[in-house]
Amino acid sequence: MKALTYHGPHNVSVDNVADPIIEAQDDIILRVTATAICGSDLHLYRGKIPQTKHGDIFGHEFMGEVVETGRDVTAVQKGDRVIIPFVIACGECFFCHLDQFAACENTNSGRGAIINKKQIPPPAALFGFSHLYGGVPGGQAEYVRVPKANTGPFKVPQTLSDDKVLFLTDILPTAWQAVKNAQVSKGSSLAIFGAGPVGLLAAACARYAGAEQIFMVDHHPYRLQFAQQRYGVIPINFDEIDDPAEAIIEHTAGNRGVDAVIDAVGFEAKGSTTETILTNLKLEGSSGKALRQCIAAVRRGGIVSVPGVYAGFIHGFLFGDAFDKGLTFKMGQTHVHAYLPELLALIEKGLLTPEEIVTHHLPLNDAAEAYKIFEKRKEDCRKVILVPGLAATSPTDITSASVGNV
Repeated sequence: MKALTYHGPHNVSVDNVADPIIEAQDDIILRVTATAICGSDLHLYRGKIPQTKHGDIFGHEFMGEVVETGRDVTAVQKGDRVIIPFVIACGECFFCHLDQFAACENTNSGRGAIINKKQIPPPAALFGFSHLYGGVPGGQAEYVRVPKANTGPFKVPQTLSDDKVLFLTDILPTAWQAVKNAQVSKGSSLAIFGAGPVGLLAAACARYAGAEQIFMVDHHPYRLQFAQQRYGVIPINFDEIDDPAEAIIEHTAGNRGVDAVIDAVGFEAKGSTTETILTNLKLEGSSGKALRQCIAAVRRGGIVSVPGVYAGFIHGFLFGDAFDKGLTFKMGQTHVHAYLPELLALIEKGLLTPEEIVTHHLPLNDAAEAYKIFEKRKEDCRKVILVPGLAATSPTDITSASVGNV
């Protein structure tokens, strides 16, 4: 089969690889009908995530048709149309019984992104996200093996297009959890740092939850313009405003700051020169620029919600400021399974329309070029969907053939 594979930083290609097979009797084999490139895939693409190995298959946002099942699979059957949560959970352990699926104890043989090497179980395995998270081949491929198939695959109706339901795999539940963690309610004020796919869908979810005032911080004008037009955010371009947090505070009631902030940027935030040097020397794992802005922008007693991926140490965390303001931090990988029935119902009712952020549909064969487009924000790219079997385009045809309705 064809699959997108890793060969070093900024070096990926679509190669012929072995077809997946049933390895455990609760596995299924899925024929992929749609798969997306996620912002966190770019961390892998840039070589920023340890234990990403030559030949690894990327991709954790995918859906398709069940074509084979192990004998112990009862939840789905051949021919079912399903989305696959990016978190692989057993459904039976201590954490799964708490609906904390991203903490599943039984699916990851690695140790996860734990610097302090205590003897505790690793977090759940993730599809296509390095050997820190289980080394499970991802879904940017024609076929994929899905383990723990009595817990993960979630059936979706034929009446909804792939575009409408694909993001149930990751970014819509991630945005939803971020908004829930931020305790957004009617009349809330909120600042979202990062206008990428998760940030945009967080704005959509916050509007549904009743947020009255939403600030959005980014430096790509086309993304900010879309967010302003579609979700009514107050855009702040950090290339034009030296201190976004100060600008946010000045426009909140009593100059107190917002009730909550969402950091949808993560560890590759555009930081200071010092942070850049420390990161290049491997003395620091993450840039703290976005987190410092979040701590500054939120009011006393407020909440900092972090769906953005972080790894390793951060200098200049401003823990004293966070303590002084009495802040609450909520963060972590998304417990996707817990939110799927509710989110599907909202999509079916037209109350959430995640497909609106899609700008590009490209053949799986063009995945390497798609990564370049997404990383460099070419062609006003917000989100790319890769479609196995879609006719390949020539490089000169990509712009005209791939940009979807916006």
